Amino acid sequence: MKKWIIFVIAIILAPPGVSAQSLADRVIEHTLSNGLRVLMVERHQVPTISFQIMYRVGGANEVNGKTGIAHLYEHMAFKGTEKIGTNNYSEEKKVLAQIERVNESIIQEQRKGIRADAERIAALTRQRETLQEEARQYVIPNELAEIYDRNGAVGFNASTGKDFTNYIVSFPANRLPLWIAMESDRMANPVMREFYKERDVVMEERRRSVETNPGGKLYETFLATAFSAHPYGNPILGWPSDEQNLSATETAEFFKTYYGPSNTVISMVGDFKADAVLPLLEAAFGKIPAAPVPPRVITEEPPQRGEKRAEVEDEANPQLMIGYHKPNLHHPDDPVFDVIDSLLSMGRTARLYKKLVVEKKIAVSISARSGSPGARFANLFTISATPRAPHTTREVEAAIYEELERLRTEGPTQMELEKVITNIDASLIRSLRSNSGLASQLAYFETVAGDWRYTLRNRDAIAKVTAEDVKRVVRTYFKKKNRTVVTLVQQENQTVVQGESR
Repeated sequence: MKKWIIFVIAIILAPPGVSAQSLADRVIEHTLSNGLRVLMVERHQVPTISFQIMYRVGGANEVNGKTGIAHLYEHMAFKGTEKIGTNNYSEEKKVLAQIERVNESIIQEQRKGIRADAERIAALTRQRETLQEEARQYVIPNELAEIYDRNGAVGFNASTGKDFTNYIVSFPANRLPLWIAMESDRMANPVMREFYKERDVVMEERRRSVETNPGGKLYETFLATAFSAHPYGNPILGWPSDEQNLSATETAEFFKTYYGPSNTVISMVGDFKADAVLPLLEAAFGKIPAAPVPPRVITEEPPQRGEKRAEVEDEANPQLMIGYHKPNLHHPDDPVFDVIDSLLSMGRTARLYKKLVVEKKIAVSISARSGSPGARFANLFTISATPRAPHTTREVEAAIYEELERLRTEGPTQMELEKVITNIDASLIRSLRSNSGLASQLAYFETVAGDWRYTLRNRDAIAKVTAEDVKRVVRTYFKKKNRTVVTLVQQENQTVVQGESR
């Protein structure tokens, strides 16, 4: 089976008329003089290149009081640089500095708590808004995106996770010099332009995706319930009180701390010659000064001492989330969790779907996931389900535990294990087929696992998982005291009479 998957990967990677090589042979690795990692795969079938710039920083690197700052910086990275997005940076810079001085005065007054002068805060806020209007005269809106659009960019976007932040785009191959110039400038010279306007945009994003979204409310409460210490329990969009108090100065310092070259991975897949591109990357990205190693996340989630349960009330159909604490992706049990994930929920013949949706008809949908909300640190194995009316979350929950118990006592059949590896091989092939998919896989595993080869090693580890391994892991981790259960329930209308609700 291993030879088969390597052969298929080779066929995907190899250009016509060239002998097949394995993925390990085709990836060109290079570290620039400042520590920035570069991964490259040449594919000359189509004259395009897909790029990924991924930073080893995300929500897990935030502290209380500054949650949401990684995602907010992601927004700021599209605002331009000292050269892009401005018609007069020397003058704009002066106004931006004034805005920060006024904002610092607002912060100092707010820190007085109940003794804060509300009228002074209001006056300073108006002053900040006036300065923001003054700064706008120097802004060229969306210049970065428009330059990319004019030059044939596809998929220009970014995302922030718990473990990483990435910036993606695909270009015609002849626009490679443009990408190098623009992205090295964006990495070296970001500007916190229109910061407080964009902060309001992020707050609105939170309102749409969490505060007015039942599923968003459920997931946020679920993570906050499951993690009492580790920052995985904080929302990527940040807690509202943190988000609305973040400053451009703090965000710029966060960038300096975590977005240095040695914390960065660039992956490129497409129509280029690596020997010709590497000197260009060194000249542009390599000149960015090296930065100190960022502080590591030292907080560990303590062992859970008993089941945690919570409810979220909303005017929506009931939903259920169950989570079990598990180790990170480097633990030898992690491939076993991948197998359990596939056994329970991959495809319409998976155990949970077949039993709860098809046979018992008590659920509309059900899914499992190993590695939520991240993978670098100890995380969760989660099961999510939506009951089919008139059935309840309690019925669905009980049925899920029955299936887990069956897996604990009986284990999977050999046929099921063979199907798991077939499905995983197919998923891996799909992810590697496109330039953008391969670039994403390389950057992600180099960033999160520390080595892009993890994706191949993990596949081989999954192939070695036995039925006894599955039973042992279910016995070890899928215990009541290690479990968090959060349900979305119908909001009840309550009236209060003499201090009591009814």
